[in-house]
Amino acid sequence: MKVLFYGTPAFAVPTLDALIGSHQVVAVVTQPDRPAGRGQHVTPSPVKARATEASLPILQPRRLRDPEWLEPIRALEADVAVVVAYGQILPRDILRAPARGSINVHASLLPRYRGAAPIGWAVIRGETETGITTFQMDEGMDTGAILLQAAIPIGPGETAGELSERLALLGRRTLVETLDRLDALVPTPQLAEAATVAPRLKKSDGEIDWSEPARVLVNRVHGCNPWPGATTLVPTGRLTIWRARIGASHGAPAPPGTLVGSPSGLLVAAGDGTVEPVDVQLQSRRAVSWPEYLRGARLGAGDRLAQR
Repeated sequence: MKVLFYGTPAFAVPTLDALIGSHQVVAVVTQPDRPAGRGQHVTPSPVKARATEASLPILQPRRLRDPEWLEPIRALEADVAVVVAYGQILPRDILRAPARGSINVHASLLPRYRGAAPIGWAVIRGETETGITTFQMDEGMDTGAILLQAAIPIGPGETAGELSERLALLGRRTLVETLDRLDALVPTPQLAEAATVAPRLKKSDGEIDWSEPARVLVNRVHGCNPWPGATTLVPTGRLTIWRARIGASHGAPAPPGTLVGSPSGLLVAAGDGTVEPVDVQLQSRRAVSWPEYLRGARLGAGDRLAQR
């Protein structure tokens, strides 16, 4: 089958690899090169890097909605387009350019978590299961008819980044099966009333409010890893908490954000219960364990971390 592939981040690379090995990839469409890293050097997307290795034709529209892109896309004469975390909305004519339309590989069990950040929000909201949905794309935001779904559990303490790696592999398998069974699959319309949304994460989504329950805070920490990071203010700046767990119960309740003693070390009082940070990183420093940070920060029981 002649496949036109749209994708940008590392999450999309396993699916591209599978297509390279099983179908004719007529071209890869990915986002323009952008500054990245501390030095802000202009860097190709992970999908572009893989496509370059495979000597595939590469297109990098700044705006796929610009009318000059329609004819080059049509000229590829693809049988089907596969879209995996591309990062732009595909207009109707672009969606319909391949003979069999466009199929999206989405990292949730639609209609739950429609939007740009389904993995992070699933973790933040404490879901215990998620998965992959392949669906026939229409002009809505992840609203097209479902082709296949595959579910996996979210592990205790699993971060969004770790879950993303597992879902990328599941997405590859599910997409291959979708194409193999495409003639037999019957698209199933989504139930709009069951839909939830997962908008793009913002830095403010990682700001910790210690008055929230401990379970909610731990979920936020893991859902914001690797981006934007869950942060709180400390006397020397901003501290990112990369991993955490619910702490043991302690004596009399303390105001949220207060450091409280326990047999395992200092915990942070939440609105309900306590949080034990595990891996933390002070602004412009390397990540360290919570006990190592506390030794350097000279913080003790009774000190308070700032509220959001």
